[in-house]
Amino acid sequence: MKGLSILGATGSVGTNVLRVVDAFPGRFTVVGLSAGDNVEKLAEQVARHRPRLVSVRSAATRDALGRLLDLGATRVVVGEEGAVEVATHPDADVVVASAVGAVGLVPTYRALQAGKDVALANKETLVMAGELMVAEARARGGKLLPIDSEHCALHQCLEGRRPDEVRRLVLTASGGPFRTRARESFDRVTPAEALAHPTWSMGRKITIDSATLMNKGLEVIEARWLFGVSAGRVEVLIHPQSVVHSMVEFVDGTVLAQLGVTDMRLPIQYALSYPERWEAAIPGIDFSRGLRLEFETPDHERFPCLGLAYRALEGGGSLPAVLNAANEEAVGAFLDGRIGFPAIPEAIREVMDDHPPRTVATLDDVLAADAWARERTRAALKRRAMETV
Repeated sequence: MKGLSILGATGSVGTNVLRVVDAFPGRFTVVGLSAGDNVEKLAEQVARHRPRLVSVRSAATRDALGRLLDLGATRVVVGEEGAVEVATHPDADVVVASAVGAVGLVPTYRALQAGKDVALANKETLVMAGELMVAEARARGGKLLPIDSEHCALHQCLEGRRPDEVRRLVLTASGGPFRTRARESFDRVTPAEALAHPTWSMGRKITIDSATLMNKGLEVIEARWLFGVSAGRVEVLIHPQSVVHSMVEFVDGTVLAQLGVTDMRLPIQYALSYPERWEAAIPGIDFSRGLRLEFETPDHERFPCLGLAYRALEGGGSLPAVLNAANEEAVGAFLDGRIGFPAIPEAIREVMDDHPPRTVATLDDVLAADAWARERTRAALKRRAMETV
């Protein structure tokens, strides 16, 4: 029986992880749950799975959780230190890193330091500190198992293959809700429109990233660290049907692709059961229904966030952390109605232009770049908001 700790338990991925746990009784025990402020959903999860340890964002959330249910033997801790305690619990064999954004950086790093296997859905951790994360996993003997459907697909296609056999990795993208929308109308895009993803059901931040194609840019950086390839060997193709999750082209011209339905439980189950494969109750693809597979190159002019991600990867050092922080701040401002949709890449580019890349040797270096970028982005967004008044 595998012991699981889940970071970001009440989010979209965390919720699906627990659905997989429920589908395989006797295979897992939930050791720890870490969440933010969604106390009602967390209370339901605690009541069902009775973890030994729970971490929440604040003391107020801890108190509210205690009012909603009898915690029994479950201990509740608070803040980043609490999330680290969940991530490093001695009874956790696998840590599912599904907290959204930079908040997952430190707990995920500490899990790897503790020698845990990490099932990774938080791509931002590898964007910000990929070299450090990979080095820690190697040094401590833990595995990094991707949960993102695209990287899970690549992991399956690459298994047993030598690096010198690979010509390129191809990440597929749905294109988001604005794939065919006129660029001239982007200044009228509303948060509700941007959150209406055509194929996947995801959290708010990742859905906006999909609409700007930043999500795919972050995945390019993630792929570089997970699979040890250069930026020039990771490509992106728009694939509206979201059936082919990614492809690998080998040096002899052979292409292997992984196909599947758009259900996050599939890559989650693969990561949690690896190296085994377990039978799933999820229906497969019905090829008899006239399946279409269309591909097109992304339009970098309409979706500049993708190019900004490649620029950050090629610049290296602290620049990917700056990219990520600026994006998180800009997406938050858009969701709050403080800026328009086109201002997201504009603000990110402005902050990146203002940042000379610095060497990243420690986690403190990453956190310093993150803090610098957030402060600079907030100032830039405030200035833009004043200019539109």
